[in-house]
Amino acid sequence: MKIKKTEQKITRRDFLRGSSSLGVASIAATAGLMANTDDAHAKTTWAEWFQGNYRLMTDEEKKEAAQRLENRYSEEFGKQVTVDTTEATDGVLFGYALNIQKCIGCRRCVKACVRENNQSRHNSEIEWIRVIRMEKGSFDAGKMDQGYPEDHGIQVGGNSYRPAGVVLEGQHYYEPDKVPEEDAFYFPIQCMQCEKPPCVKVCPVRTTYREPDGIVVIDYNWCIGCRMCIGACPYWARRFNWGEPNLPKEEMNPETHYLGNRPRMKGVVEKCTFCIQRTRKGRYTACIEVCPVGARKFGNLLDPESEVRKVLDRKRVFRLKAELNTYPKFFYFVD
Repeated sequence: MKIKKTEQKITRRDFLRGSSSLGVASIAATAGLMANTDDAHAKTTWAEWFQGNYRLMTDEEKKEAAQRLENRYSEEFGKQVTVDTTEATDGVLFGYALNIQKCIGCRRCVKACVRENNQSRHNSEIEWIRVIRMEKGSFDAGKMDQGYPEDHGIQVGGNSYRPAGVVLEGQHYYEPDKVPEEDAFYFPIQCMQCEKPPCVKVCPVRTTYREPDGIVVIDYNWCIGCRMCIGACPYWARRFNWGEPNLPKEEMNPETHYLGNRPRMKGVVEKCTFCIQRTRKGRYTACIEVCPVGARKFGNLLDPESEVRKVLDRKRVFRLKAELNTYPKFFYFVD
């Protein structure tokens, strides 16, 4: 007995149409299940996974994304959290200047930045600002004859292994009894907000990019954790969340920006954004406000009357690693 076979030709378009319907149904079902949970994180994570790249979103999509985060953070941290989406202002190009003669190495800027920008605490503490402690030194005539071998033709001079002047080497973490220390020099480093940022060039998913006001930002939801930007940055300015960030509820800063200090997740890169949640509203960065010696200056590089422009016009200024052609908007100066 022969069974008659009915031939049915399925085109690639039919297959994809069926697959897409199944995908939408699966997502809808997952959303339905998550809607019945009390977990604030679970309620919104699915939507965040499927949202687009922030810089390509419409204004309405940006508003919806911020609202989702506000709802989740508010429930997660037990306080009213705002997620700002303020855009860059026309005619503004932010710049920063630091007087390295005045810095006393107190590291108050580091701690203020941690608190303001919701960085991970304690066991997996992340710090966006590094203050490098370096020894001052000079050549000592008394060591002229202390090299070896001792006879004529000394190959290793007695002034070896000593600091000579000040070089960009030293300790990133130090805890002295008081500062400034004798024979010590301090050199703070953070994101330089380059005009030609190498980190942006190497990002394979374009999750990090330069905003019109010059701030280099990161869309945390699109970061894939490849860390290529970390390798490309010559200023050691980026940090990676190897573990779940530790942010105590009582220490969480509720005034956040989508592209700045909102809580990050495991597996993404983060860095200084010139306190975007502050500066786009006309405020100083947290590190500037806390500096006890007034070593830090900030403002609009396009405004001749701004603090930072006056520094550039009147002081002896240099950029770190200028030979790399990254064109930082973070300047160092001396009186």
